[in-house]
Amino acid sequence: MTLRYICMPAEEAQRIWRGGRDANGNLPERHISDGDGVPCRHCLSNVEADQPYLILAYRPFLSVQPYAEMGPIFLHAEECPAAADGQTMPPVLTSSKDYLLRGYGADERIVYGTGGVIPQEQLEQRAEELLARPDVAFVHVRSAKYNCYQCRIERC
Repeated sequence: MTLRYICMPAEEAQRIWRGGRDANGNLPERHISDGDGVPCRHCLSNVEADQPYLILAYRPFLSVQPYAEMGPIFLHAEECPAAADGQTMPPVLTSSKDYLLRGYGADERIVYGTGGVIPQEQLEQRAEELLARPDVAFVHVRSAKYNCYQCRIERC
C-alpha cells in the first residue's frame, strides 16, 4: 500500500498568513523558534532556530461534531511551500520516538479500537494496517506527549 501524507490545506494556511483567525476565533500568537520541536503543519518540516512561527488553534476536520478535536499547532509565520510529494514520510514524523495514530471513518468520527501510541519506526506499518480496514478512511498522526495534530495519512 502506498501512503499519502497530507499537510494542512494551503487555503487554510493562506487564510491564517493573511491575518485570519484560528478555530477559536483568535489571532495566532507569534513566537521565535528555538529550533527544537516546532513542526510546521503546512510544509511538515521543523521551523529552524531564530525563525518566526505562529501558534494557533486548529480543527483538522470539515465537520463540526463531537469527534472533531481541536488543538494547538505551529505554522511558519511567513509563507512556506506545502509539503512536497506527499508519498515520503515528512521530516516532522522523524523527530519524536513515538506518535499517537488514530483511524477515522468517512464520517470523520473515530473508529474505536484504532488509537494507540506507536514507536516512530512502526508508524508506516501501523498506518497501513489501519488503512487496510474498510471502516477506516484516514489516519491522524498526533504527538504522543501532547496530542497535537501532526498530519493526516490516506491511501494513495
